[in-house]
Amino acid sequence: MAALFRQVVNTQNFTRFWRLDRSFTAVSASLHRKPIKSAFQVRSVMTPAEATAGFNEMVSGTQRKYYMIGGKGGVGKTSCAASLAVKFANHGHPTMVVSTDPAHSLSDSFAQNLTGGTLVPVEGVDSPLFALEINAEKAKEDLRTASQKDGGSGVKDFMDGMGLGMLADQLGELKLGELLDTPPPGLDEAIAISKVLQFVDSQEYSMFTRIVFDTAPTGHTLWLLSLPDFLDSSIGKMIKIKEKLASATSALKSMFGKGDAPQNASHKLDQLRERMGKVRDLFRDSSGTEFVIVSIPTVMAVNESSRLLASLRKESVPVRRLIVNQILPPSASDCKFCAMKRKDQTRALNIIQNDPDLGGLKLIQVPLFDAEIRGVPALKFMGDMVWR
Repeated sequence: MAALFRQVVNTQNFTRFWRLDRSFTAVSASLHRKPIKSAFQVRSVMTPAEATAGFNEMVSGTQRKYYMIGGKGGVGKTSCAASLAVKFANHGHPTMVVSTDPAHSLSDSFAQNLTGGTLVPVEGVDSPLFALEINAEKAKEDLRTASQKDGGSGVKDFMDGMGLGMLADQLGELKLGELLDTPPPGLDEAIAISKVLQFVDSQEYSMFTRIVFDTAPTGHTLWLLSLPDFLDSSIGKMIKIKEKLASATSALKSMFGKGDAPQNASHKLDQLRERMGKVRDLFRDSSGTEFVIVSIPTVMAVNESSRLLASLRKESVPVRRLIVNQILPPSASDCKFCAMKRKDQTRALNIIQNDPDLGGLKLIQVPLFDAEIRGVPALKFMGDMVWR
């Protein structure tokens, strides 16, 4: 009777791998968690897939690269993103991992409190690794407070800090507090975009050579990726309207000898449009950006991954890798449930291989683990299995 294949770390490496140094123990204590016992093991229920992720190519070079990890909800995007960030850091890259998902789970994945909307250092890695959960609710509350400060003048300071100060100059007498009581669709993604603008422009983030995004489920992510084009188009229309109004105003003022109207506002709109263009170009830069799709071996998940790939290519976002998570091993003898599950997974994998688009991606098959992947040691183990 054939047994399930188990990939278990050997005793010597396992002891070294799970050693709890002082910094990790301190983090665990601060979060009121019991230290992980050395007897605890994380293992996969199958050997790693023969196909490799091409990590040597991903880690090569010192120029900054962006990796966006996305897909259907519940497929393991956060674990894949966190394990990739840990592996980059352990290979010498100062790394930042950012969650743009409104329902964050990055804190759970690292077993460390990352809430608050600010960069938090992650303990237990070889190079600097910082994590950030974008707190859209806190940003909206801060913006609401700023809109009520000094008759609304606080908005400028707040949005300057988000990298969108020039937009604040165009808000005029808009009552932001009332707007934020019923925020428009896409505001969470707009806040995420403002953070991306900071990563591109700010010296504060210049040290990071790898930035990993743990993105929201498919719909949110597609809106995030299309937002720069939407804003570019909207700002273009605003500029045209303002130019027409300015021309009419200038004609009226010239009749009364008042001179030309100032062009400062239009100039700032042009600046904002230029910065949105930078974000759009960043998303589409095949030399510095890549979107990695994460799925599981079910027909529904594979179909959604196919639609996601089509949408990403429509937006000209580079996609080269597809991760299929939670794969069961083959077995000569098994329970009826496992046999049916494996049959369904095989069918889903066959759909991927026969799909003209998905089949052209580098397929990374990730095994099912028999324990939850939480904390840096477990993420390192997963990263060594996935990102090879």
